[in-house]
Amino acid sequence: MNDATTPTEHDENDLDETEILDVTIIDEDSDDEPVAESAFDRPGRWYIVHTFAGHEKKVIGALNNIIKSRELTDQIYEIYLPEEDVTEFKSGKKVTVAKRMFPSYLLIRCEPDPEIFYVIGSTPGVTGFVGAEKTRPTALTRREVDNIIRPQVEGVEVPAAKRRLPTHEFEINDTVQIKSGPFATFSGHVAEINEDQLKVKVLVDIFGRETPVELDFTQITKL
Repeated sequence: MNDATTPTEHDENDLDETEILDVTIIDEDSDDEPVAESAFDRPGRWYIVHTFAGHEKKVIGALNNIIKSRELTDQIYEIYLPEEDVTEFKSGKKVTVAKRMFPSYLLIRCEPDPEIFYVIGSTPGVTGFVGAEKTRPTALTRREVDNIIRPQVEGVEVPAAKRRLPTHEFEINDTVQIKSGPFATFSGHVAEINEDQLKVKVLVDIFGRETPVELDFTQITKL
């Protein structure tokens, strides 16, 4: 088990702590607007914990068991796994999946107590805290918390953070086959990719002439 404040090596998929906090700053609320309920105002302080790659949910499960068995609900309040919905195209089908915003990282709200830091840092799958000092980890500021956990205003829909562009398997000049529509079974080469509209332009040989055909991602498959 690792000490909560002992620096450890990160794997190649890790994010630098500056990447985690490099997000768009939210403008301050004016006096005339409703006051947002910020996660920062909840009891305790927020800290970023690093885990082994792909072990985020295992750590959450293990830590929840520890909290329950040791009766630490009044000291470790909340574990937050930042996720976002991302549209992907797999085998020609559009699917929406939840993706980790910061793979290998969790946000934990707890009391700033060395014993609690040790409990969290000793949890299987945890490698340590981000921004750890000699005696204790560095807590997140209000602005950092609000940019990861969007503040809630009663009766007002708060815009979600900007989503990633949908992922797909196509690249310019890929050879693809059309699966549906009037040109089904024809093959051609990808000339343009429009990720905003989820479309591609394929150059298809029709009667000896290369003709551009606009298609949805779901209408083609790579050869």
